[in-house]
Formats: sequence, C-alpha cells, structure tokens
Amino acid sequence: MHTRRLLANRHKNNKRRRRRLDSNAQKLPFSHGSIATNRDLFGCNGILARLDNVMEAKKATLSVPVYGHVIASEKWRDSSLIQNLKGGGVKILFENELGTADFLLPNKSCILYLSECDVIAGSAYKRKLVRYRTACSSFQELVLVEKTHLGEQYFALVQKFVVFELGLTLLPVGGQTEASQLMVQMVYGDGRDNPFSRRSSSRLLDPLVLAVVQQVPGVGRVKALALLERFSSIHQICNAGVADLEATVGQAAAQNIHNFFHKSTGS
Repeated sequence: MHTRRLLANRHKNNKRRRRRLDSNAQKLPFSHGSIATNRDLFGCNGILARLDNVMEAKKATLSVPVYGHVIASEKWRDSSLIQNLKGGGVKILFENELGTADFLLPNKSCILYLSECDVIAGSAYKRKLVRYRTACSSFQELVLVEKTHLGEQYFALVQKFVVFELGLTLLPVGGQTEASQLMVQMVYGDGRDNPFSRRSSSRLLDPLVLAVVQQVPGVGRVKALALLERFSSIHQICNAGVADLEATVGQAAAQNIHNFFHKSTGS
C-alpha cells in the first residue's frame, strides 16, 4: 500500500510539473493576432528557412540553353507547341524546376505563356506574373498572351497589367502554333543578343525584331523598317501613342499597330 501511494503521488507531481512547464512557456505575438509558443515559432522558422532554400535552388536551375535548344517546363511535354518546335528543328530539354517560367531560350530570354483560359478565368494570372517577374529577373522576361476572339475583351486589362504595371514585354499570339513559330525565330536568331532588350542606344537591326513587327496587320517590311528606325525596341512601339506612330507610318497603319497591342472589343 505504501508503494502504491508513493507511485500515485509521484505521478501527480509529474503531472503538476508538466502543467507548470506548459504555463511558463512564453507565448509570443504572431501575425494577425495569432500566437505561437517558442517551440511552434522555432518550427515555423525552420519551415520558412527550408522554403527559402528550395526557392534559391530553383532559381539556380535557370540556366541558359545552348544555341538551337529550348528548356521547357515538363508540363508542356505533350503539347502541340512542343511538337511544332521540334518540327522547326529546335532541340527540347525538359525541366521540372523552372518555377513560373514555361520556357528558357538561348538569347537569355524566358517566356511565360498565358493561354485563353488563363486570361478569361479571373485575376489569378496576376499573382503568377508577379512571381514570374521576381523569379526570372536575371533573364529578359517575355509574356506571350493568346489573343483570341473569345478572350479579346480581356486583353486590354492583361496588357495594362503586364506592360504598364510590371514593366514586362508582352507579345500577343493567336495560339500555340503562332507562338512556336515566333520561338523558332528567336532560337535561331542571334543567341548572344536579345531583340526585346529595352536599350535606347542604336544598334544593327535584328531580323527577328523585323519579323515580329511584321506580324502586325497592315505592316509590311517597309513600314516595319521605318518603325524600327524611329523606335529602338518592340517595347517602345507597344507603348507608343497613335499620334507618335502616325508620324512614322501614317494614320491607318498607326491605328492597326495600336489596336494590335491595346484593343478590346469593348473599346
């Protein structure tokens, strides 16, 4: 009996000691009024540190592919875009850890592709674009946006956010086929110089830039050359007002160019 009492008292004392230890654990203020014990905070910091390490590791994987190659996110493996790139003679390397980027090109460009579904589904694409700008800051960031009849009414909003709020270069495409044709031109252009670079200094005209400008309806080679003598990059052409464009290519072509980058069906 004496031994039982002794064991029972010891058990009670241990329970009291544990309660005192728990009550003495200082609770620290956390975000939005929540609280965490020292143990919880330590665990949270550990998780955050590990996440930071993972993000840094992902950034480190963004390497420039060699000439004639494209690094593509694994999710594009079975797409028609990839098949068209292969048909154009481009070698594809697939990578699981590209983050928000979809493609890396030899001219040190990265591409994020926004499909018609992305554009009309809501504003979730904005968060994706912000992450893309941060993660790929060491590359020239291009955004290819599908401009279709169904999604045209949303295009102006996407254009405003991408170009004017984030300062990225946007290129509208009719779909994956057109996007692959553009990418083939970029891959086999001058891999050491980026035609979308926003430099103000004059340089020799890149054939790729000329080809891209000629995608605008009503703009042929002569007008494209005139535009590229007046404006130093596609980004500047994209941001130019109708009046500025009109002085170079005339009223009709100026309106076509402006509509190509800005028009929505509600305008």
